[in-house]
Amino acid sequence: VQLQASGGGLVQAGGSLRLSCAASGRTFSSGVMGWFRQAPGKEREFVAANSWSAGTTYYADSVKGRFTISRDNAKNTVYLQMNSLKPEDTAVYYCAAGQYYRGRSYITSNKGYDYWGQGTLVTVSS
Repeated sequence: VQLQASGGGLVQAGGSLRLSCAASGRTFSSGVMGWFRQAPGKEREFVAANSWSAGTTYYADSVKGRFTISRDNAKNTVYLQMNSLKPEDTAVYYCAAGQYYRGRSYITSNKGYDYWGQGTLVTVSS
């Protein structure tokens, strides 16, 4: 299984970016797909996730109302639309996929995922 993330870049504060993550090797239509990020000197943190089968979507409080996660199961791809970006959103963004939905505590933490992408850098300038 491979997860290929793309779409990162440099953007001014207030701008927008859309990240994409294409999965190959298996489908995750009954599992979970999500995004995490890691800023310099900080631990990796949860950003957003979706369970298609459970019909649930979760967001970190810090991005709620600004970021939107979506999926295209036909393309086995998950997206993260990021609007109203702030300098504190600067980080390497990682996509992740899990075979099963095991509840909120799993999907919003590392333990809910079996596969990880390589990361894409998002830099927001002030």
